[in-house]
Amino acid sequence: MTNLGDTRTLAEREAEYDAFVAANLRRNFIAHFTHGMLGMTGFRLIYAPTFIPTYIHRLTGSDALVGLGTALLQFGAILSPIFSASRFETKERILPYAIRTGTMLRVMILGMALAGWFLHGEALLIVTLVLFFLLGAFNGTQRVAFQMLMSKVIPIHRRGRLQAYRNVAGGIIAAILSYAAGRWLIGNDVWGNGYATTFFVAFVLTSMGLTVLRLRMVEPVPVTVRSPMKFVDRVKTFPQLLEDRGYRWFILAEACCVCARIATPFYILYAGSQLGLSGIVIGELSLAYLGADTVSNLLWGNLGDRTGYRSTFTLAAALWAGGIVLLLSVHHPWAVFAAFCCLGAGNCGYQMSQQTMVLEFGERADVAMRLALSTTIEGTISAIGPLIGGLVAYRYGYPPVMWTAFGFLSAAVLLLIFRVREPRQRHVAPVLEGDLPNPESVS
Repeated sequence: MTNLGDTRTLAEREAEYDAFVAANLRRNFIAHFTHGMLGMTGFRLIYAPTFIPTYIHRLTGSDALVGLGTALLQFGAILSPIFSASRFETKERILPYAIRTGTMLRVMILGMALAGWFLHGEALLIVTLVLFFLLGAFNGTQRVAFQMLMSKVIPIHRRGRLQAYRNVAGGIIAAILSYAAGRWLIGNDVWGNGYATTFFVAFVLTSMGLTVLRLRMVEPVPVTVRSPMKFVDRVKTFPQLLEDRGYRWFILAEACCVCARIATPFYILYAGSQLGLSGIVIGELSLAYLGADTVSNLLWGNLGDRTGYRSTFTLAAALWAGGIVLLLSVHHPWAVFAAFCCLGAGNCGYQMSQQTMVLEFGERADVAMRLALSTTIEGTISAIGPLIGGLVAYRYGYPPVMWTAFGFLSAAVLLLIFRVREPRQRHVAPVLEGDLPNPESVS
């Protein structure tokens, strides 16, 4: 959809768009870095596989309900990405919608803190589970919105560095905070509920990041946007996205990795069954997981920029699988700590690889829907997986769940080696909005 009164040629409008992005790149780079750093700091306190599982286990003592709580975080993200993508891809400006969605997401985190402080028993459990579902729904929408925003204002050859710097800075803070939260906030039950206090800290940090983005980011108007289409009709175009064989195998490999998350909520519970589930153990293993996640960003980013992200995807899935084997096989404290390092680094490599590779398949006009499709598949499997995992863990214990995850990761590695080709070897990746000829001119 274009402005019929605009007499400029497409090339002229593209050039003006690129000039706008170049002129505001430093400002937008800093805004996205700050938002991502603070947002990651807070959200990792929520989504790290330590705090939520132990919180639900503390409230209920039930492995099945731990699976249910983790599943609800994902159930909300099943349809919301597709709805939001079908709306965003027809809008010239996305920032206002992103800010509103981000605000509601943070309100859910605040609600979790308030519930922990003022509610008890069954009421606390029910409200917390409802908030988990809503948190997932808004998070699914936010992921599409903010990835689209980044694609508009950060050239593709700068996104790797942005993600690496952001993840390292945010990860260092998150690792320190997770250790402090486990050892002092939760260990000493600060303000009557250490978990609620941890959630409040996450709310404050993520809100600060969103405020910076709202005040500092300058969003360009794209040269063209997709014409509005009924949601049902847009969904019917999904098979067209899957006509690319490489993308189909990539989606299957991604699905296998997401299936492996069936075991995610039970890593910390299994480790606790071996070492004891004290606040100190929670803090130290959170530090191991998030610290390895943080440090490995530089490795994954540099390797991916040089060789493409298929290689990092493969290595990350293999490292993730190795962490599971180590956790199950060696029960000494050092081995458990090392296993959580492998799990954190592997998950980091998977996330960075998946989020970058999905942009390199197909046409630029379909970026939003490719993001939405991947997010929806991830949300669907992530929702069902922990629920099944909780029931299996309740009936048979933790090891069968973790060996199942190992099997899925092994399948993903085989698919990546034998079926998925590096997109950069097939063609030059499509240039998204704002790509610049001289990336070194902006620091």
